[in-house]
Amino acid sequence: MQNGSVTTPFGRRPMTLALMRRQVATSAIEPNKTADKWKVFRDISEAREKLGLQDRSLAVLDALLSFYPDNELRQDAKLIVFPSNTQLTLRAHGIAGATLRRHLAFLVEAGLIVRKDSANGKRYARKGRTGEIENAFGFDISPLLLRAEELAIMAQQVVADRITFRRAKESLTICRRDVRKLIAAAITECVEGDWPRIEETYSALLARIPRSPTMSEVTSILSDMELLRGEIINLLEKQQKIGNYSTNDAHGERHIKNSNPESFNELEPGFRTKLEARSRKTDERQKEPMRIFPLALVLKACPEISSYAPAGVISNWRDLMSAAIVVRSMLGVTPSAYQQACETMGPENAAVTMACILERSGHINSAGAYLRDLAGKAKRGEFSLGPVLMALLRTNAGYGDILLEVS
Repeated sequence: MQNGSVTTPFGRRPMTLALMRRQVATSAIEPNKTADKWKVFRDISEAREKLGLQDRSLAVLDALLSFYPDNELRQDAKLIVFPSNTQLTLRAHGIAGATLRRHLAFLVEAGLIVRKDSANGKRYARKGRTGEIENAFGFDISPLLLRAEELAIMAQQVVADRITFRRAKESLTICRRDVRKLIAAAITECVEGDWPRIEETYSALLARIPRSPTMSEVTSILSDMELLRGEIINLLEKQQKIGNYSTNDAHGERHIKNSNPESFNELEPGFRTKLEARSRKTDERQKEPMRIFPLALVLKACPEISSYAPAGVISNWRDLMSAAIVVRSMLGVTPSAYQQACETMGPENAAVTMACILERSGHINSAGAYLRDLAGKAKRGEFSLGPVLMALLRTNAGYGDILLEVS
């Protein structure tokens, strides 16, 4: 391994303190450290935008690495390559000389290679009597070994960000489709509501989407689009409930006229059994699962849960459920109580319930007992998250203090 001594650039290239620090840092590589040069190169390719590199820069780095004979970079090896510009041009697929020099400078600025210039600026190696290289002048690639872990983490973050961005765009596309078709259905079926205003809001959200959106832009628009979808669903559900109430009243009137407490027992046993089975099936159909509210709405009502997410930010339901597990442990809720809530409400709604309990934790003596009670009420159809989230939204907006309620 090089001894970490500082060498200044040849010719008109200036010396900088950053360049000196990079040269000195090569002497701080851990003993016996190794890394696969092509694995490091793939990580650099993934993270090229963060490093400020272009495709041509990667082609030049690929050519430089091809001059190092081993695939493994080792701390105890001489990590200097010394090809001429002519050789580099050939291996970089015929890149022009000026372009080659420019992208070599980019690699130096990115801290991936260090120049070790000779007295006359030529690149060569001086060998001893046994043929072993004693000293070499060219490009020091030891920063790749030094930063191998950092580059790997950087590449993983880029991949994770890309996946998150793709999922956010998919969610926005689905949400756009939902809003558009729900508005069309409501207008077609003459549902009461201020649909021109809602349609205008939807058009305004679409106009905010740029040709090449960033992650922050997609997240902001998605949040507003989910709120709009939630508003539409609430309007449609309210109309559905009104329709159900009128139907149930009419059905109740007919039932009162025809009811006879003794007539059921007077029926034939086989027919009575069929009626009982039919009644049980009707009851089962009436038991519907709790609806899942938009994630953006949940986070506006329960902002504290974001602090317990793996990265301090909740961008999807998996993040929320992970944060809920941390909160469960912090509030002393047993795994069995949380499991019961998941089975009764569903994992998403159980996580939302934990977020609501966290918001009101100062007013709840036993979070575990409280969660079990809510799970029991949810099982009997006596608990809904809608009023809870609306109450918390009003509380966070400054409308006073309120405890969790059941609907």
